[in-house]
Amino acid sequence: MRGIDPEDPKPFAVLHPTTINENVVHAEYAVRGKLYNAAVERAQSGKKVIYTNVGNPHAVGQKPITFFRQVLALITYPEMMNNPAVLASFPPDVVERARLYISKIPGGTGAYQDSRGNEFIRHEIADFLTRRDGYPGSVNELFMTDGASQAIGLCLLLTIRGRFDGILTPIPQYPLYSATIEIRNGTSCGYYLDEANNWGLSIAELSRSVAESRAKGIQPRAIVIINPGNPTGQCLTEENMQEIVRYCKQERLVIFADEVYQTNVYLPSQKFVSFRKVILDMGREAEDVELLSFHTVSKGAVGECGRRGAYVECLNIHPAVKDELYKVMSTNLSSNVDGQIMMGLMVNPPRVGDPSYPLYKEETEGILGSLARRAEMISSAFNKLEGVTSNPVEGALYCYPQIRIPPKAVAAAAEKGYAADVLYCLELLDETGICTVPGSGFGQADGTYHLRTTILPPEEDFEGIIKSFSDFHRKFLRKYEGRAFL
Repeated sequence: MRGIDPEDPKPFAVLHPTTINENVVHAEYAVRGKLYNAAVERAQSGKKVIYTNVGNPHAVGQKPITFFRQVLALITYPEMMNNPAVLASFPPDVVERARLYISKIPGGTGAYQDSRGNEFIRHEIADFLTRRDGYPGSVNELFMTDGASQAIGLCLLLTIRGRFDGILTPIPQYPLYSATIEIRNGTSCGYYLDEANNWGLSIAELSRSVAESRAKGIQPRAIVIINPGNPTGQCLTEENMQEIVRYCKQERLVIFADEVYQTNVYLPSQKFVSFRKVILDMGREAEDVELLSFHTVSKGAVGECGRRGAYVECLNIHPAVKDELYKVMSTNLSSNVDGQIMMGLMVNPPRVGDPSYPLYKEETEGILGSLARRAEMISSAFNKLEGVTSNPVEGALYCYPQIRIPPKAVAAAAEKGYAADVLYCLELLDETGICTVPGSGFGQADGTYHLRTTILPPEEDFEGIIKSFSDFHRKFLRKYEGRAFL
């Protein structure tokens, strides 16, 4: 019989923190953790909060793509097309696309679709993959989900059989992975990205992680690779990806390729190359390497996080396993149809010669160009601060600087039961209203401290945000006698 906590509001509840699935209790998700909760409380008290803790573009001012929203508007309320005056306010290619989708979506947007996703939209995705990689895509390899997080969770569910199954995850990593692996009763096997080498990924480090895991009785079955990186913002080279593919074939590892930031590449010297293309380019050398790759409408120039549109593509996956994935997905009946349509629009946007193309080009290039400028601004600003270093933000939506925190601050954090970077981020929030995520929520090398901030606040506000951050940092150093760093 457990002891009764006098402050426990429901000590005898069947669903109690001491009696529910312990894997759920142990799972942590820093992006919506202590800092986010503190920010919500601050906002509820009427104080300003600048949310840079999560890649949620529209929430901080990124505008939706006009063509996409126009098509969705007509599909959602097709009766508008019966009014000539209303119809005349839309470009003809918008009307044409809306009518096409209406004809291809059985029952309309209020009806369940195939549990794998609407077949016509999956054909659009397959055509996109063909154009992107130069190899034919197939609707039979594609499954559409309510966001990439759901797709990742379902694929981990298939992969993890119990606590002795391991998933190689990068350190630092987006905590969706560690949390979901914990909930699925698997084990995260961390491999460190090399901060001194622009967050590079080395085969030697993968080998170390695999060897240590096996020595503990853990069998790694898959590897998570986030490219471009979250939270680190790096882009893998094609040569490095080939090395990874060879290693995965050697060690019999399934590749989970998180490629949701593939449009967010900012340096002219960098380009996104998919793991699908790398594997197919390698021919027979890589023909047995199993790949699950993920993409979403939530990032890039689209940023439609609330639509929850995404897909997973299965390459070299056993046909019977795809059948099992279909079965599991069928328990959800159908992913939301608006998200499916948004995915179709993203992979099949207006093209040269279409009436909507000039505005589409202006909007997407404007968004991505501004993100590139903000990426350079923020890494440059961090590198000018005493005790702060930042690698260039090559891609994705984040900057992940290292902050050398004074010993007095480390001690003050320990007294409160915090990691030192949690203290830093909490004081940053209290002083400036800027909500970030401490590096301890993503994983980091011992003795180092980081934070993750997005590059998403509007460009016109960016200089002011950077100034607030810089002023806070100098004040923090003065407060904690920061000349002597750890």
